[in-house]
Amino acid sequence: MQLRDASPNIFYPNHWGCFGGAVDTGERALDALKRELREELEYKIDDASEFTRFDFDFTRLGQPRVSRVYFEVRVPRGEFACFVLHEGADVQALEGPDLLVGRQITPYDAFAIWMHMSKRRFSGEKR
Repeated sequence: MQLRDASPNIFYPNHWGCFGGAVDTGERALDALKRELREELEYKIDDASEFTRFDFDFTRLGQPRVSRVYFEVRVPRGEFACFVLHEGADVQALEGPDLLVGRQITPYDAFAIWMHMSKRRFSGEKR
């Protein structure tokens, strides 16, 4: 997770959130993820699996519709130590319960993480 900068000019300053960013014109969401991880962490991935997508309609506020696409990226422990943080105040590997209970986290990312932790609940699997 990324600790967002304390700048008042960004959404949810000083909150923990998922890495990522805007999709450039003509770019696929997966390609944007790959680019953002290279830019923000100097981390190269070959592939990731899309987990969920949230669509927000800001048209009544004079803004466009926006989608947030969440991918599952598996990072081996040894590779985490190689991250070079270029954006944000901190980067940490956090367990879901610690993140959701003990930290300020962006609300949309908190919901996506809760969904990911609750996958079995949605699929009808028993624990």
